[in-house]
This record gives sequence, structure tokens and C-alpha cells, in this order.
Amino acid sequence: MKKIVIILLLLLVAIGLVNAQVPQGRVEIEFWFALRGPLGDATMNLVNDFNSSQDKYWVNAFYKGTYPEVMAAAIAAFRAGKAPHIVQIFEVGTATMMASEGAIYPIYQLFKDTGVSLNPQNYISAVKDYYSFPDGRMAAMPFNSSTAVMWYNKDAFRKAGLDPNKPPKTWDEVRKASRQIVKTGAAKIGLSASWLPWTQFEQLGAIHNVPFATRWNGFMGLDARLTLNHPLYVRHLQNLIEMQKEGSFTYGGRDAQPDGLFPSGEAAMLIASSALYGRVSKEAQFDWGITYLPYYDDVPKAPWNSIIGGAALWVMRRPDATLTHYKAVAEFLRFLSLPKNDAWWHMTTGYLPVTLEGYKYAKDQGYYKKNPGLDIPILQLTRTKPTPNTKGLRLGNLPSIRIVIYEEVEKALQGQQTAKDALNNIVLRGNAILREFEAIYKK
Repeated sequence: MKKIVIILLLLLVAIGLVNAQVPQGRVEIEFWFALRGPLGDATMNLVNDFNSSQDKYWVNAFYKGTYPEVMAAAIAAFRAGKAPHIVQIFEVGTATMMASEGAIYPIYQLFKDTGVSLNPQNYISAVKDYYSFPDGRMAAMPFNSSTAVMWYNKDAFRKAGLDPNKPPKTWDEVRKASRQIVKTGAAKIGLSASWLPWTQFEQLGAIHNVPFATRWNGFMGLDARLTLNHPLYVRHLQNLIEMQKEGSFTYGGRDAQPDGLFPSGEAAMLIASSALYGRVSKEAQFDWGITYLPYYDDVPKAPWNSIIGGAALWVMRRPDATLTHYKAVAEFLRFLSLPKNDAWWHMTTGYLPVTLEGYKYAKDQGYYKKNPGLDIPILQLTRTKPTPNTKGLRLGNLPSIRIVIYEEVEKALQGQQTAKDALNNIVLRGNAILREFEAIYKK
């Protein structure tokens, strides 16, 4: 039995989920996170670096499961008066955290109360704005952020007679390239997409400056209503339906299920998260590239900036926490945002730098010269000043709305309903979800 316990402890230490013994006299704070594997190891590296960088504070970090599991556990812990000081919450949980005013300690207030310096202008606008109140005050600290891009197989492009150094920019060009790839047998699949609600609707609205919902996509209040039956969304879904019929688009399943289609070589093009870099760089046995999201070039002033995915760090209130505890929290968050640490996280994990100085640090290190194209996600996020339609989404129960989008779009792709009917159904069902959320959190 003793040997089993020792082996288990060694395994936990090996994957970075056990904190070192706390030195005497340190002020301890608790941090819950949702990343595992290499990403969890990178998280623990930052925690350990902070702990060894000074002798006043100590962060106890714990892996608490998937994003939904971490969020549910944090809410339950808050109700029991034992919330973690810091918790990592995925971006679709932002509206819930914003509405839970008594549970969170907004970042702008934290830094003001503790006297620790924070320059909000140092953060990339498209990232900062997502986790800020409508007046610009930061509510949470951006941490692991990504955006959607298009991955493409340069070898497949060559085989199909396409220029591998000139990837398609518009949806018309994507469709033509995909047809050519499938026709020539350069790849089994021309185009697929992961996280379809995010990449094909949320991102589509942003880069065309078209609302996904009223009230600044929910930023201005809980009474937002979906606008997904806008002509642009109808046009795009109809385009995907026609592309699937002709074989130039293949629906690969929900969420991250299609991710493996690209590194395996099965799909020549995949619209997915920029954070897929870690997997592509390890698994792909071909020459590949990253390019911007395709757009409709007859939409005025398109393309605009894309929006983020990923997660942020939220500070929670707990009965036994003192100002000293919260100063430890502020110092840890400040440490994470230092240019060197922000750049290290970006270059190690494939997530984006969240600060302008972190991006500059990586650039000065020659990272993008050694890795061409890896700055495209950042350039895409920062290519325009965010508008009410390109700041992101602040909608209650967004995970449930995404499921509705999947269900209705799948019916349309299967020929069971038109694109217009699918989007009208999404609006009807999605608004019902929003009203339920509003009824719970409305003051």
C-alpha cells in the first residue's frame, strides 16, 4: 500500500499537479485551473516561477477538471464560502461571471485597492475588451487567448496546381480552391471547420462588423436578443449547404472533433483555433501554413478584427480573504502579464500574447521570423479598432446557445430545413435561453 501511495505521488509531481511545500511565513492563495497535459505543465511552470521569484507570497495551484467543471466547482465553492482566490473561466462563461457581482472582485478594483500597478492600455484591445465592462474597466485578467484562423496544407495546394504562397482570402476563392483540391485528389476533404458556432457565426459576424445579438452583442445588458437571421448569416449558411452538396465542404462534427482532420492530411483546409498550433506542429507530416479567416469581399469595409476564444483569470471573493491575500493575487497577476512571461507563455503553448509588450518581446526574439505565419492571429485581432460588433459576445448561457446552433445547422446541412428556417429557429430558441438567464440574474 505504501508503495502505491509513493508511486501516485510521484506521478502527480511528474504532471505538475502537486505544489511544493510552502515555506514558512508566506501568504498563501489558491488558484484553480482547467488546462492539462503540456498546457497544465506550462501553467504550473509559471506558478512555480512566481513562487520562487519572491519570498512574501505563495500560489497553491490545482487542476480542477474541464472548463465547465471548474466553473461549476467555483460557483459551488463560493456558495460554501470557500471559493478559490483565482479561477480560470472559459470565455463563454464571461456573462455568468459578470452577472455574479457579489462573487467576483473586478480586476480594476483589485489593483486600485491593493496599490499594485496595472496599465490596461498595454493589453491587446480585442482581448481586453472581451473581459471588460462597457465603460472599459477590466473585470478579469486575460490569460490563455486564441482566435480562429484558416490552416492550409501547402503540399496539397501544390498537388492541386494552386499557389501555396497565395492562400485564398475570400469565400469565393476558398470555394474554388476546395473544388480544385477535391477534383484533383490532392486531399480527401477540401475544407472543414472546428467549433462551428464560434468559427462560422461568431467570428463571421465580427470580421464583417455585423451584430450577432442586439445590445452590443450583450455587452450593454441582459435583455439582448439574437440577430442570427441577418441576411449575412443566411447567405453564409446557404453557402455551406451548397458547398457540402458539391463536396467542397465537409462537416466534421461538433467542437474540436474536426481538429484531427488537418494534421492527419485528410483535410487540405481547416478553419479552427490558432491554439491548434501545438498539435499541428507535432503531428503534421507536410508543409503547412496559417492564413486569415475568409470573408465576403462585397461587404463594405470587411474584413474587421476577429474575436477571441480561450479563458481569463477571475478573482473571487471569500469571507476569510484579507487585503494581504488580495495583494498576493494582484502581484501574481502582474507577474503573469510581464512581457517576458507573456511571451514565454505564447511561444510555449501556442496561445496568443495578451499584451502589446509581450508580442513585441516575442517579435524581438525573432520568433515570427523563425515561425512564419504565427503572428497572423495577432495581426488579425488587431487589424481594426474594435466596434460594438467586434468586441466579442457577452451572452448568458452561451454554451447552450451553441448547442442550439449545432442542432439547427446540422438539420440544414442534412437537407431537413432551409438556411433561413434554421437561423430563425436558432433565434427563437436562443432568445428563450437568454430570457431564462435574464430572469435569474436581473436585479
